[in-house]
Amino acid sequence: MRVSGIADVAARAGVSKSTASRALSGSGYVSPDTRDRVLAAAAALDYTPSRNAQSLTTGRTETVGVVLPYVNRWFFSEVLEGIQHALLERGLDLTLYDAKPGTPGRARIFNDYLARKRFDGLIAVGLEPEREELERMLSLGKPVVSVVGNDPRTSVIGVDDAEAGRRATQHLLTLGHRDIVYLGATGTGRPHVESERLAGYTAAMGEAGLGDRVRHAPSSLSLPDGYAAAVDLLSDSERRPTAIVAACDEVAIGAIVAARRLGILVPAQLSVIGIDDHELADMFSLTTLRQVPREQGIEAVDLLVGHFERPDAEPVTVKLKPRLVVRSSTASLGPSAAAMDAG
Repeated sequence: MRVSGIADVAARAGVSKSTASRALSGSGYVSPDTRDRVLAAAAALDYTPSRNAQSLTTGRTETVGVVLPYVNRWFFSEVLEGIQHALLERGLDLTLYDAKPGTPGRARIFNDYLARKRFDGLIAVGLEPEREELERMLSLGKPVVSVVGNDPRTSVIGVDDAEAGRRATQHLLTLGHRDIVYLGATGTGRPHVESERLAGYTAAMGEAGLGDRVRHAPSSLSLPDGYAAAVDLLSDSERRPTAIVAACDEVAIGAIVAARRLGILVPAQLSVIGIDDHELADMFSLTTLRQVPREQGIEAVDLLVGHFERPDAEPVTVKLKPRLVVRSSTASLGPSAAAMDAG
């Protein structure tokens, strides 16, 4: 079966190929009557414009580049799902760059692949890129939207991390806890996220008059490291807290597993709260502050398309408010734990 081309559409509509191309692409002036004839001819011939031909006409690739450090971690895969959903709805393609930290591939992505500009704009997910990497992205002259970040030169979508840390701590304070440790934040994972959540915890403790009781046990944002850090923290009976604010749900789940193996009852002897509402949170009955990464991915596409339509628009920052989800990993301070806390 012969596939119709632009010449067939032009002949059927009685116009030149260039006029047919302008009518189909929307670039350049074409009278309403002529445009209607061309569109009717294209529909009758079941004509689908070539993406390459459209690119030559409009200067647009109709493709969005997405750069993220991990494809197989919950937060990033959820964001990516939202991005892909939103792009498909708009008929846009996606080019994915898996820029794992500390790998030669990451350097090639920033030094070579991005410079080819096979996209109309970029979405950078949780990269917290080094200064030269961000400069390189901005130098491409394409719109950039960050999912997680704090640079005012790009539009940013993310959860209000300081609010998440503050509300998690306030939840424990309301339950009567005073000896509360923040578990997480080494500055090597997502440093902006980690520092904001830690700042929220610190602020809430200070507001409660407990600034002198602020404690921070470092851990990277992973379940195994959360487990290891919690074992070290909880095995010291003299300094064991009655509650933990975890930097993320994976760290919180690691802390719950550590407590169980040490014979510490959750929540009777130890309350644990996380941040994220990870897919495993319900399985571990984890109280947490919910963020919805998939929605952040959709919102990132909305912001980027807005920059396509208004190239001179200033960057904007959108912070989504986290929502408290109470399960059974937190409880009021019991008598034995209260005595320990008072001591």
